[in-house]
Amino acid sequence: MTTGALIFAVNNEHTDYVAMAHWSAKNIKRHLGIPTAIITDKEINVAGTNSRWFSDYNTNVTWHNESRVDAYAVTPWERTLVLDADYVVASNQLQLLLTADEDFLSHRIAYDVIGINDFDGINYFGLNKMPMWWATVMMFRKSTQAELIFKCMRMIRDNWAHYKKLYNNNSPSYRNDHALTIALGIVNGHTLNHKAIPWNLASLTPEHQLTQTDQDNYRIDFLTPNQKPRWVELCNQDFHAMGKQQLGAIVANNS
Repeated sequence: MTTGALIFAVNNEHTDYVAMAHWSAKNIKRHLGIPTAIITDKEINVAGTNSRWFSDYNTNVTWHNESRVDAYAVTPWERTLVLDADYVVASNQLQLLLTADEDFLSHRIAYDVIGINDFDGINYFGLNKMPMWWATVMMFRKSTQAELIFKCMRMIRDNWAHYKKLYNNNSPSYRNDHALTIALGIVNGHTLNHKAIPWNLASLTPEHQLTQTDQDNYRIDFLTPNQKPRWVELCNQDFHAMGKQQLGAIVANNS
């Protein structure tokens, strides 16, 4: 079975997502031994423009995020990992997904890697507190189920105003995570009975300072709730770097 990774990356006025994706592709090859395709053609991504607040930039930035629904159609492989450009691959943990006997997997729960922030507010969405499935990391095999999931995501994206209202979603803009959650519910008979990646999504929020200390080692400096400075080091651990500016600086230093 052919296997590879997809990263959707479109630059905006603040972040070089394409550079991030190239850097991530090297990490993926080094740890997972698979090729990566970076999807950045504007003909694919031009419809996916939103504005979203990023706290590390202290401003709204243009956010191209709607083309993830094309992953099934554009992948050249039978088994595909879809990763956000800001997902840091620092270990071989994702290899477990490359042999999983499932047609589709994603994360259900994200958590604060330093244990300070309560993620309940972002692990659920809408006024009805819908349990959210994260599109940050997805694995799918060419199959009827995976094809239906991505077709449903496209339908939801194309009719976002309807689904936003239907699910009492107060998010100001379209999100792949929300579309994925709704699509999984539709494909699985409007239930929450979906298979998940069997570990939670380690995540780092933008208010903490991220630096690289070695090839697969990262230092996080932060303030405790009582404003005491502390730091931890992540060694050979994958994580979702929500602070785009800090990860961008690391990528620039490695280029």
